[in-house]
Amino acid sequence: MSDINKVVLAYSGGLDTSVIVKWLQETYNCEVVTFTADIGQGEEVEPAREKAKSLGVKEIYIEDLREEFTRDYVFPMFRANAVYEGEYLLGTSIARPLIAKRLVEIADETGADAISHGATGKGNDQVRFELGAYALKPGIKVIAPWREWDLNSRQKLLDYCDQHGIKVEKQKGKSPYSMDANLLHISYEGEVLEDPWAQAEDDMWRWSVSPEEAPEEPTIIDLTYQCGDIVAINGEAMKAHEVLSYLNKVAGENGIGRIDIVENRYVGMKSRGCYETPGGTIMLKAHRAIESITLDREVAHLKDSIMPRYAEVVYNGYWWSPERRAMQALIDETQGPVNGDVRLKLYKGNVTVLGRRSEDSLFDEKIATFEEDEGAYDQKDAEGFIKLNALRLRIAASKGRKL
Repeated sequence: MSDINKVVLAYSGGLDTSVIVKWLQETYNCEVVTFTADIGQGEEVEPAREKAKSLGVKEIYIEDLREEFTRDYVFPMFRANAVYEGEYLLGTSIARPLIAKRLVEIADETGADAISHGATGKGNDQVRFELGAYALKPGIKVIAPWREWDLNSRQKLLDYCDQHGIKVEKQKGKSPYSMDANLLHISYEGEVLEDPWAQAEDDMWRWSVSPEEAPEEPTIIDLTYQCGDIVAINGEAMKAHEVLSYLNKVAGENGIGRIDIVENRYVGMKSRGCYETPGGTIMLKAHRAIESITLDREVAHLKDSIMPRYAEVVYNGYWWSPERRAMQALIDETQGPVNGDVRLKLYKGNVTVLGRRSEDSLFDEKIATFEEDEGAYDQKDAEGFIKLNALRLRIAASKGRKL
């Protein structure tokens, strides 16, 4: 007899999670609560309600989390300028802690004994969901069907649907790739991408035109920052999710935000994936630009030194960990003076900074000028500075030390 009476499932309404609903009902003889989050994936989430009802689900949660997702997860991550392994802007990674949080909260609200997800046993998402859940509710039980069942192929899942009367929409023209989307990005894996030498197909990309097909005229935009976050575009105040939606559109139109990488998954394997992160690509460039004039040099370098660690922590699923919170506190402390405007040119896949300005700027034209500085900087001071910094090098060289 199972001690699981009710389970909260992260439910997309697709093939995998629809099978999971029925599988949980049969395997654990339990009630299933479905949770569907709208985090800007670009597809209607409301149809999931009828699908869940058809599977006998009585408690159905469908929530618009776009603003919370962008404001409380995406924006804090971009204050850190986080990039995993030099290229990946962590689009999938950053969505998981919010979903894990709501799964746990809904479990409390409904009196559920466990939560469940549709992540496979090969990927990072199982780790991210479960680390988040355990951090927020230590005693929570997690059911991961892909680690328990033998339905390890699409055909077996379809056969299961036939056997149990689960309706599956066979959409014509449906992408053959394994895809994940939210307001920050869309990812593509599988099929031809499993060969790292094979070129991605041109018709795979959904959010952006190719740089070759982008407009011949550049697009100029002005971004306004307040404490490290974008609060207005071209002088128009916007909420966080509105900012990201706008940037996705204008960047995609200009062929910006595509990458093709092989990354190191936390579970140990290498994985090839393609990502579109149009708005995020602009945000990273612009944030570094406004920081370049507003942050003290050593503060900026300190931020840069912890960024790879921060990115790794987010990628591996430790958003709710004490180390991420500690790094976030330091990062957020630096953002007080990160205010002002950045002007960008978007053109055929490129983002170019045209200008940056701030009332909190540390750039002093009188000191930096190549013209007469009227005594603002005494160039003779540089001689002693250089000699003191060269002292250890001179001593080592005089002792015959070789480089």
